[in-house]
Amino acid sequence: MTIYTNRDLFQMELEPWMQDAAAQFEKKMQDKEKPFPCIPATQGHQLEHFRYGFLPHPKDPASPLALAQALEEYTKTYEALGSYTSLILFYKNHGNELLTVKEYEEIFWNQLYTVSQQDTRSWPQHIPGDPHHVLWEFCFHEEQYFMYCGTPAHKNRKSRHFPYLMLAITPRSVLIHFNSSKSRSSKIKTSIRKRLADYDSVPIHPDLNTYGNEDNHEWKQYFLRDDDSSLSRCPFHQLSKAKNIKTDHKE
Repeated sequence: MTIYTNRDLFQMELEPWMQDAAAQFEKKMQDKEKPFPCIPATQGHQLEHFRYGFLPHPKDPASPLALAQALEEYTKTYEALGSYTSLILFYKNHGNELLTVKEYEEIFWNQLYTVSQQDTRSWPQHIPGDPHHVLWEFCFHEEQYFMYCGTPAHKNRKSRHFPYLMLAITPRSVLIHFNSSKSRSSKIKTSIRKRLADYDSVPIHPDLNTYGNEDNHEWKQYFLRDDDSSLSRCPFHQLSKAKNIKTDHKE
């Protein structure tokens, strides 16, 4: 699985859909009139800390394996890529296929479910296996990751819209570094919420929260619907039971 730098995207010969996805992402990150709400993301893009990959259509049986390979490769190198690094992955569209937000939601969780089955390492002992625990988050290759999903179906929540199904995967260590200065991170979070209110045509989703807070569940933030609704139970919970990974967390 090839992982690309930002320069690679515009210097190498890629398939037309890959070129389009890269150009669309570049446009979104560089928009000055309507800046993307996540300030650290725009900084990561500007500093070229991001890495990129292209995946088969999500219904292609090969796509979860390709995702697992990309994530494993990224896990080996991300610590040297910069303080604002994320892995950005684009899925190939299938013609003019029109899916709903909830259909993409199901696809997203199925991808995570299958990818986790490809993991050759054990679930980290310090992370509970139950997604309804406040300290749970997605792990792969013994690393903790925050998952962001954007889809072509999102219309009101423009911050979650992208012409291709897209994942932005950020290591927990990057987020810890961002939060290391509480005064600075607090100011940036305030700015992000203001930009988010201007960017989307619907109010900020009630599930947006901070990792570790007693009322927070990370999985709810991975895939935000186009309205204020959300799933009551995490689809990944079934995976936890199926893999028999650790479900009890000891303080």
